Amino acid sequence: MASLRRVLWHLLGGTRGGPMRIRIIALLRERPSNTNQVSTMLKIDYKTAEHHLRVLRENRIVSPTGDKYGAVHLLTPEMEESMADFDLIAAKILKEAPR
Repeated sequence: MASLRRVLWHLLGGTRGGPMRIRIIALLRERPSNTNQVSTMLKIDYKTAEHHLRVLRENRIVSPTGDKYGAVHLLTPEMEESMADFDLIAAKILKEAPR
């Protein structure tokens, strides 16, 4: 499978939502969760969580399993193979992010 490096750079470093997507990926890495759980754990609006999860799903980063509302989001196998790239990109972006 092709590396997601370019996609990750775009989604995490090339868009305003990158830092939030880093937080979501890090959360799902530790614990697959549904949209409501993501919004609660990250203290963000449900619609915001829904938007970021949709973007991540459309770009092969996460995939939902289960019913629509209760669907649990998991990292895709392709994303799991790219976690070293994610860690490097996330560290660089978070280091540069204004506080």
